[in-house]
Amino acid sequence: MSEKKTGARIALIPGDGIGIDVLREAEKVLRSVGAAGGIALELKSFDYGAERFLKTGVSLPEGALEEFRTFDAILLGALGDPRIPDMRHAADILLGTRFGLDLYVNHRPVKLLAENLCPLKGRKEKDLNLVIFRENTEGLYVGMGGIFKRGTPDEIAIQEDVNTRKGVERILRYGFEFARKKGKTKLTMADKSNVLTYGHDLWQRVFTEISSEYPEVESRHLYIDALTMQMIKNPGQFEVIVTCNMFGDIITDLGAQLQGGLGIAASGNINPEGTSMFEPVHGSAPKYAGKGIANPLGAILSVQMLLDHLGFADAAARIEQVVIKSLKEGKTTRDLGGNYSTSQVGDFISRNVGA
Repeated sequence: MSEKKTGARIALIPGDGIGIDVLREAEKVLRSVGAAGGIALELKSFDYGAERFLKTGVSLPEGALEEFRTFDAILLGALGDPRIPDMRHAADILLGTRFGLDLYVNHRPVKLLAENLCPLKGRKEKDLNLVIFRENTEGLYVGMGGIFKRGTPDEIAIQEDVNTRKGVERILRYGFEFARKKGKTKLTMADKSNVLTYGHDLWQRVFTEISSEYPEVESRHLYIDALTMQMIKNPGQFEVIVTCNMFGDIITDLGAQLQGGLGIAASGNINPEGTSMFEPVHGSAPKYAGKGIANPLGAILSVQMLLDHLGFADAAARIEQVVIKSLKEGKTTRDLGGNYSTSQVGDFISRNVGA
């Protein structure tokens, strides 16, 4: 039997805008719950973001990925700055890390922590508790394609949708293994194979093969447009959803809105065999930076995911309990109806997880 993990090395990337604000609070909570739970934490902050890029022209320095591999996990704030219109630095850092560390699982829990947050009438906490797994390294996001005759009436833009058997199989298998491990009994695969004939035919065939290996999990297929309708009509019917990169990007934001908005949505970019990265799903919102109004709960719940992933289940559960307490008592930022500042929310949760 392997020894129980007692510590972790975490890389912190505050990024840009409100990413800096929310990660400050997430770090505060991480340190507090670590101290309370006897978790030996080694934290190192990296200044990768717009300021560094504007000064040096470097987004992700040479050797950065190799250094990241020496950490147990990465915690990212948010990236994006209007001074860099093409957001090249953000793409280099975020997509570069996802692809470079092969973070092929995008893990997005969609869980209603307080019923008043759901925009659907009459929904209770028990009615919304699902997980979406988005394939994170293929599809339309690989950047293959090009533009021919740019700026002319005959301009042609081609964007390639890349799906490999390896990529499809491993994300589907991860979803089924998660269902088995967590006692989930239902898994839905969503695609658009009635139109996207080739790539999504591959998804169909691999799904059929793999689902037969998990008879205890009820598996079904829905076209992505039907899935979005069903997520609104009856989200309680879903437990685990697996889909491709583009569709996953869309339906996870739908899921975030169902649970109360992007401000409380957390995510993990997972490599089961290596260093994984966790981040709130909201953007950098530069116009709100430094004003004390950014909601830090998405970043704090990303810490919860990070700790759970590393095997610190008790500490992770403690964070979720205190986040629920903050929501129930209205100790939140204004977007959720409270009057707390960003740092006050962080202080409240940090104090309570350490109690």
